[in-house]
Amino acid sequence: MIRAVIAGLGNMGLSHALALHSLPGVEIIGLINRSPVELPEELQSYHRLKSFSDGLELKPNLVVIATYSDSHADYACAAMEAGAHVFVEKPLATTVSDAERVVAKAKETGRKLVVGYILRHHPSWIRLIKEARGLGGPFVFRLNLNQQSSGAEWETHKALMQTTSPIVDCGVHYVDVMCQITDGKPLRVHGMGVRLSNEIAEDMYNYGQFQVVFDDGSVGWYEAGWGPMMSETAFFVKDIVSPNGSVSITDGNKGASADIDGHTKVGSILVHRPDGDVSIDMPDEPRHQELCDAEQAYMVRAITENIDLKRHMQDAVLSLAICLAADESIRTGQPITLGTAQ
Repeated sequence: MIRAVIAGLGNMGLSHALALHSLPGVEIIGLINRSPVELPEELQSYHRLKSFSDGLELKPNLVVIATYSDSHADYACAAMEAGAHVFVEKPLATTVSDAERVVAKAKETGRKLVVGYILRHHPSWIRLIKEARGLGGPFVFRLNLNQQSSGAEWETHKALMQTTSPIVDCGVHYVDVMCQITDGKPLRVHGMGVRLSNEIAEDMYNYGQFQVVFDDGSVGWYEAGWGPMMSETAFFVKDIVSPNGSVSITDGNKGASADIDGHTKVGSILVHRPDGDVSIDMPDEPRHQELCDAEQAYMVRAITENIDLKRHMQDAVLSLAICLAADESIRTGQPITLGTAQ
């Protein structure tokens, strides 16, 4: 029996808790949140805790970390030192050195470490990546996710921006997609951004974009913005171009950019080649909760089947390194050289 503790009961933490609640062979022994939070009926009988250390005292063998980003690295290392396997929401950490520290701790302790890259478990995105790789590189990546948030969603975004910019929070997903398509290593990143609201700190920005160059000649562009001022026109661009054609998501730009289920929805994929186009329908796509179910099922299999997660951990550090380089470029106004050693 896998004894699980979930830390952080925001949107993602609750979804992961619901996923583990439904999985056979898993017992939830504690839910951690610093402040009171309303729980769905399925979770109301579980033991509630206020501190992470209280959760580790229960000696779990799985800890799910869905707290704010600045606590991810320390919590993950502490959990592994206490003997638990770890699922940590993205981003893995807020610095590359901290991300590398977490990976090193996983190797040292022999614990499984899975990072919450939800698109890796989405059949439509898996197909998109396969079709793009089939075209052959070098590639042009044109990706964005802007969210016109207001009310409660804007409050959530402002809370996130106390520690993490939109470029890093959202970008790691889509940079991970880039890295799964190209085998090239990043060479340099150039970013720009702007603060569009007086409701966030002066040193934070709620709109940013960056360009990344890979050593195989591939280039990528990513854009992310949060707030009530954002446009819902072309807020969801997912387009990969190669010398032999392109692969695009065609059904994403339908408004309601703050809808979390819409962030993973594909609908259909258009594969364009010079000799003609093919549209691939992707019916019955999983919703957000079903994707979280798939993530936790994978976490359990990683533990019970001893899945080798070396490449997964490498990719998590690489995608974070690119996004953090973009964040640094935005803040300094200078391009950042990464080099093939990353």
